Amino acid sequence: MLEVVSLQTAKEIIKQYILPNDEIEYVSLENAVGRILAQDVVADEDVPNFNRSTVDGYAVIAADTYGASESIPAMLNVVGEVEMGKIAQLDISNNQCVKISTGGMLPEGANAVVMLEHTEEALDGLCLCQRAVSPFENVVRKGDDVRRGDFLIKSSSVLTASQIGILCALGIDRVAVKKRVKIGIISTGDELVDIDKPLTAGRVRDINSYLLNACCERLGCESVMYGIIKDDYAEISGSIKKACDECDIVLISGGSSAGARDMTVNAVDELGKTYFHGVAMKPGKPSIFGVVENKAVFGLPGHPLAAFFVFEQLVKYAVSVMNNAQYTSVVLERKMISNVSSNNGREDFVCVKIIDNEYACCVPAKSGIISVLNSADGYITIPRNAEGIKEHEKVRITLL
Repeated sequence: MLEVVSLQTAKEIIKQYILPNDEIEYVSLENAVGRILAQDVVADEDVPNFNRSTVDGYAVIAADTYGASESIPAMLNVVGEVEMGKIAQLDISNNQCVKISTGGMLPEGANAVVMLEHTEEALDGLCLCQRAVSPFENVVRKGDDVRRGDFLIKSSSVLTASQIGILCALGIDRVAVKKRVKIGIISTGDELVDIDKPLTAGRVRDINSYLLNACCERLGCESVMYGIIKDDYAEISGSIKKACDECDIVLISGGSSAGARDMTVNAVDELGKTYFHGVAMKPGKPSIFGVVENKAVFGLPGHPLAAFFVFEQLVKYAVSVMNNAQYTSVVLERKMISNVSSNNGREDFVCVKIIDNEYACCVPAKSGIISVLNSADGYITIPRNAEGIKEHEKVRITLL
């Protein structure tokens, strides 16, 4: 009989025994997305570092265009052109203008740009401006994007594509990131065969190794698959020890319940210590957490759907504690199309499908059924103190 703890208690226990990931390495920007930033990023220069035009047209002194219209254009003397990518060597005074392209540097004295389509070239080097502009119209000013000293990205942030863009703008080609958490994956069970082997009666393919490997990759972790281990105590124990020697976290799928052949908890206790065996969640009740050689060890159910949710709720949490990072998920709010029942005293994770972008319906599933993850758009969480969800009640859907 399992002595279950609440999901919240399980997380509190995990937090006590997870060692922080303090190892740092430097990576190029092309390899930085999804990595955990190890140092704050503070701008050491202005972006842009000069006033520049946002349109093709003529750089002007805004006051010279006041009152200009198609019928009464402002007549300005064209005194030159700014070459793209070069410092503007010109300066202008009243009633003068300079031809400029998008991104070009404003010459000294200019404070606005008239769009090309609102101008007309005339004889004798004149430009007829047919529309008035205000100061700094059609101009990005020095430091408009980023100012020197701006605090831009906090340490422990999970680097996104947009943040890579701002690092590029600052000329940062390498960043300090935390070393990837290495997660070892062990699948146990005499009934398992690898995915490239033929099936015989009574055998099933090893889904969990590849499913958990994908979960690790999506989380930005490095994973090591140790393959299928038979239901043999010595082999299971030896595999756990080897994985703990080589990895930061170890996942063992299968053999986590209380049956006679479920040896994981005994092996963890012999090599280290088990801190809980059983969590008040469905699917995923027979989950194990222990520590071997200061490494976190998780025993996950053999059923793939249950293993997935234990990873989502516990392993992902452990990685976030190690990296002192917050991993965010996309969450939508929709209304349930029908009642959903639940047992008081445990947290239920229910796969749902979004209908007409307004409602959500449950995707029928058992813990051993993997196709539900393919059919569902996301999942909802029913709190342990609730007895279900009523029809048309709003729910929060975490997208898969």
